[in-house]
Amino acid sequence: MAWLVREGDVLATAEVASSRRDRRRGLIGRDGFDGALVIRPARHVHTARMRFPLDVAFCDRDGTVLRTVCLRPWRLSPVVLRSAFVIEAQAGSFDRWHLRSGDVVDVRE
Repeated sequence: MAWLVREGDVLATAEVASSRRDRRRGLIGRDGFDGALVIRPARHVHTARMRFPLDVAFCDRDGTVLRTVCLRPWRLSPVVLRSAFVIEAQAGSFDRWHLRSGDVVDVRE
């Protein structure tokens, strides 16, 4: 278990998917998700076989959010070449957390 943190404030609990198997599975098969999934490394994601829409943040190696998108099921994200990792959360989470491009996040394990 880990924490997604911005400026010392905990935004959410986080799961870290760093193995190939965990990255491939992502949030597939879940009916919802409370928290954040950190996929490392990642430059793009897909929502094939997802049951709910996702908020996706692409972050560089320093944790700066480069871009955010909302993806419905069965979609492909854009490729963000400078992305080192991706944060996925159930759609609407980023609005609740006030997470925007330019924010700097940290994943504390």
